[in-house]
Amino acid sequence: MSKKFIIDTDTASDDAVAILMALQWPDVSVEAITIVSGNVPVEQGSINARYTVEVCGADTPVYEGIRRPLVRETRHALEFHGPDGMGNMQYPPPQRPPAPGNAITELIRRFSESPGEITLVTLGPLTNIATALLREPRLATWVKECYVMGGAACTIGNVTPAAEYNIWCDPEAAQMVFHSGMRILMVGWELCRGEANLTDVDIEKVYGFNTERAKFAIDCNKSLIEANREFLGDPGLPLPDPVTMAIALNPAVCTRRSAHYVDVACDVELTRGMTVVDQLGRIDKAPNIEVCWEIDAGLWKETLYRTLR
Repeated sequence: MSKKFIIDTDTASDDAVAILMALQWPDVSVEAITIVSGNVPVEQGSINARYTVEVCGADTPVYEGIRRPLVRETRHALEFHGPDGMGNMQYPPPQRPPAPGNAITELIRRFSESPGEITLVTLGPLTNIATALLREPRLATWVKECYVMGGAACTIGNVTPAAEYNIWCDPEAAQMVFHSGMRILMVGWELCRGEANLTDVDIEKVYGFNTERAKFAIDCNKSLIEANREFLGDPGLPLPDPVTMAIALNPAVCTRRSAHYVDVACDVELTRGMTVVDQLGRIDKAPNIEVCWEIDAGLWKETLYRTLR
């Protein structure tokens, strides 16, 4: 039986690869893609998602959502993904327009009509999901499971010393979602680092598949490769959103996971967006989030390659 996914995304280059993976996975049906402000403005994220859908020969509807964080100023990540979010590759505009309607309305409608049947994968700030929960708190119980690409579990961040970008961008939204009762696996950005990076050898292997999807997956991430090496000092291409999608598609990619109480820091700018994981149980509060601590880097890459060949 096919698994049903809804993907919420601020589509830039690594989001695009994650979307591609889900669209190419044989037993997954992507019911809808919803766009949130984050890496790029909503309008650009919508263009990038719709173009990716067309690269895959699919017709998944793309709905535009919230255009700014709940209470914060908007801060995009163009320095990592290029001015268009796609490595400045100047891809042609997608042929199909955004789907009519609003992302928030569609999230509530689709999950309410199929409670416990659809998996949610979030690849950007959690503004859309928090807004939907404000309108309909029962959404938390309707989601079968939610894979959140966000946070950094007891480690450094990529936008500040304490925080990962998706959570930092809208920490109030993340805090609301984390405490909603939704079944969540948090996949921190640190899991795409080190041996999980696509090395130069890995990148040449992908190009060697000689498919449009493979070329697209690397080319749209050219800005991210440069930024990763310049700003973060890692050797290759980090793909946090595709790592998260790989776990959603193939749970064996996550080799160690456990439930903990997790909160999001909102009050102090120094720690804004920090995902505070009570790993040792020092706070007398029930676990609310599962955390992925380790992945099988080889299996992650094979899961990606399967969708690009």
